[in-house]
Amino acid sequence: MSNAPLMPKATAVWLLDNTALTFDQVADFTKMHPLEVRAIADGDAAQGIKGMDPLSNGQLTREEIERGERDQNYRLKLQESKVVLPSAAKKKGPRYTPVSRRHERPSAILWLLRNHPELKDAQIMRLVGTTKSTIASVRDRTHWNTSALTPIDPVTLGLCSQIELDFEVQRAAKEKPIDATYGGATLLPASETTRKDELDDQPIERHDDLNVDAVFAKLKTLGGKKHEDEEE
Repeated sequence: MSNAPLMPKATAVWLLDNTALTFDQVADFTKMHPLEVRAIADGDAAQGIKGMDPLSNGQLTREEIERGERDQNYRLKLQESKVVLPSAAKKKGPRYTPVSRRHERPSAILWLLRNHPELKDAQIMRLVGTTKSTIASVRDRTHWNTSALTPIDPVTLGLCSQIELDFEVQRAAKEKPIDATYGGATLLPASETTRKDELDDQPIERHDDLNVDAVFAKLKTLGGKKHEDEEE
């Protein structure tokens, strides 16, 4: 809590009008200069300002004022508020990029698209501080400076930290489905081994290519040569 009360001038006007505190005591409590408090008392300053009661908002107590009125050397103490207001949550806006680095964002986008294609556009926007249309123009090579773009690491350019880049890459890797890899030869499933092919239902055609007469003629020839060899 600040050491000065809310609306110091309005509080000083009320204290001067409703208490017997000295100018120094009022100036010390409201954190104003004693001469400014004297000017308010003389009507030379704070004209038209309505006094604000510090008792009603809990900044002072009646006992504290009475103690100050009895002792001119006593300095009033601001009472701590019993109501604690939560601090306003800091809104996370778009990443600020220095003007000197803004022209290098397309190069950083090109580097991210080539080296980390798994990153989503929203992640690139968080890392580089760019827009979705710029990312699309770099990806489609429709950017006005496409011919002169060279991929540069955004960490090297100072657009993001290595920790932030690693975090987004790991996050994208977790969200990306794992590709099925070859794990070696495996047995065929039962649906394949028990499947009945259409060819099994068709009758097997047998072709008898053997000529019986030719076989017997060959045997007779062999037999005749054997008898001739025995007679000799």
